Amino acid sequence: MQYTYLLVNFFTIIIPFLFSFHPKLKFHKTWGAFFPAVFLTGLIFVLWDMLFTQLGMWGFNERYLTGLQIGNLPVEEVLFFFCIPYACVFTFHCLDLFLKKTGGPKMQKIISLCLIAFLLIFGIIFFSRAYTATTFISFALLLLYAQFILKISWLTRFYVIYAVLLIPFFIVNGVLTGSWIEQPVVWYNAEEFMNFRVGTIPVEDAFYGAELILMNLLIYRYLLNRRKAVAAANLKTTLL
Repeated sequence: MQYTYLLVNFFTIIIPFLFSFHPKLKFHKTWGAFFPAVFLTGLIFVLWDMLFTQLGMWGFNERYLTGLQIGNLPVEEVLFFFCIPYACVFTFHCLDLFLKKTGGPKMQKIISLCLIAFLLIFGIIFFSRAYTATTFISFALLLLYAQFILKISWLTRFYVIYAVLLIPFFIVNGVLTGSWIEQPVVWYNAEEFMNFRVGTIPVEDAFYGAELILMNLLIYRYLLNRRKAVAAANLKTTLL
């Protein structure tokens, strides 16, 4: 059906969007930070996507597309970089309100170092495979930047919440890679990834998704904190 990919995007975002206005969640009040974050991150990932599509690393099945294009990408693929981050950042926002302590700085550092080592080792082993190498090495560098340069304190929380997000991730990506439908919506060049799959999903997709969401969150939370600091400074000035 030509609306398959569009419907995947729609059903991914519709529930988070409707609950954005819930009085206990109030996610809509953070849109001023979310939209710049999703635009900047989306721009990077869309350019990456366009390049890999041009090089034949992956491609799209016209059977499941409306036919509308932005550059060499289906419009549904571009919408993916808005709808998926919206649902994931919304989920992070909700769970962050209710999660208790998720581990101290030492635990975070150990987990981050293990993950970075894993990503770099496999990125180097499979360096000739573009999707694997690009995803693993760029995600390792982003984690290094977050852990040791930005000294982010909520990475353990991100790891826990992303583990929860993997459940809907496998459903959405399962459809896109051909689970439960006759053909995949998105196909991958077998020479450019490890060819290890969970069902129909390349393992790399889980790390690609984690990098997409972490980059969104880094910008989103930075802008939120900056807004809070400005508001506090204005309040202090008013009181004086």
